[in-house]
Amino acid sequence: MTTESAHRALRFGFLLEWITLGWNVIGVVILAVLAIASASTALAGFGLDSLIEIGASTVVLWELSGSGEARQRRALRLIGIAFLALAAYLLVQSAVALLTVHRPGGSIGGIAWTAVTAIVMFTLAALKGRTGRALGNPVLQTEGHVTFIDGLLAVAVLVGVVLDTAFGWWWADPLAGLVIVYYAIREAAEIFR
Repeated sequence: MTTESAHRALRFGFLLEWITLGWNVIGVVILAVLAIASASTALAGFGLDSLIEIGASTVVLWELSGSGEARQRRALRLIGIAFLALAAYLLVQSAVALLTVHRPGGSIGGIAWTAVTAIVMFTLAALKGRTGRALGNPVLQTEGHVTFIDGLLAVAVLVGVVLDTAFGWWWADPLAGLVIVYYAIREAAEIFR
């Protein structure tokens, strides 16, 4: 890779992270409103996942502005810790929702937001992975994988909210939260490995 193409790839990496950061900042606000309106554990959990994505994007922006293996390891560790915190919170919330037979209200807005978010995250993930490989940057590649998982989580939450909204299957919402727990733990383990 030439110096010019490396600079171009690095600028593109920064752009992808800024887009992810902006999307998730807006998403946190939207998901907070939707989660409160519908009392949805899955939407609340996905909002918290968006907060972690904000943190992950900030860490990647910080890492892209410098270099060195120690900085990369620290950046990856911070992302892993955030995933463990999300898993712990959602595990408790989902368990409480299931045990208390918490019945969230339907959320057409939640359906729309998670559907669009899935498309955006899958696109960003593919571009981050390709750019990270071109740069030989494991942090950007890992964050691309995290963004892909975020797209999968959007699909899981979408399915849970659709089943609750369309059929009244209240248990689908906290089960979608448990899907996020599984992926958060898996991502943290992968990062720490």
